[in-house]
Amino acid sequence: MRIAVAGGTGTVGRHVVDAARRRGHEVTTLSRATGTDLTTGTGLVEALRGTDAVIDATSISTQSAKASETFFRTVTSHLLEAERSAGVDHHLALSIVGSDRAPFGYYAGKAAQERLVSAGGTPWTILRATQFHEFAAQIYRQIAFGPISLVPKMISQPVAARGVGLRLVELAEHGPSGHAPDLAGPEVLRMGDMVRDYARATGDTGPIWEVPLPGGFGRALRDGTLLAGPGATLGTQTFGDWIADITTRKDTA
Repeated sequence: MRIAVAGGTGTVGRHVVDAARRRGHEVTTLSRATGTDLTTGTGLVEALRGTDAVIDATSISTQSAKASETFFRTVTSHLLEAERSAGVDHHLALSIVGSDRAPFGYYAGKAAQERLVSAGGTPWTILRATQFHEFAAQIYRQIAFGPISLVPKMISQPVAARGVGLRLVELAEHGPSGHAPDLAGPEVLRMGDMVRDYARATGDTGPIWEVPLPGGFGRALRDGTLLAGPGATLGTQTFGDWIADITTRKDTA
């Protein structure tokens, strides 16, 4: 099978590429480095000719609903248009658990992406996953006052990015499935505890303070809206396992 991956160098995309190649598929990474531009559509039709499935694992670093919606609408529209022209039979999109119930900030873009994919004409699969283990590292020290790091008060069901990448490839092999079962980690944790564990693993002992965010999104972070429901597929790697991997790599570096 020939699989094209959008966002193939990102947190999940690189695992998609690795898993697809390990399973014997031909992989094309859609990026400016390979002559394609997802934000303008340049080179997409040519790159997708002969492709069986497109996996969209793109992302943008923003908490602005407007910026997120603009990005995901633009990228998704260009991909779907190019797929129709190139004769691609399957579009897979990675989304987030809770994006339909809490379409705020970054999640607003994922909700818009889902609407476009489901109405786009190309047979489709959408996989919603919970936050990755790497999320704790991404938000660590984003907001800090001296030695104090602030993190949003929330509960999470973190999942291994590697497992998400593999699941996307498995879904590509299976064929269009519509909304696939959610994918989540095996345990529910407080984000503050996750960030503390990550900080300790990297040698930082500064204080971590949890801050409740206001509004609907803040409530969704705290009340379980972003956790997987019944019927979800659960990964096996715990956050502690992931932290242990970081510590091992640090000790052997």
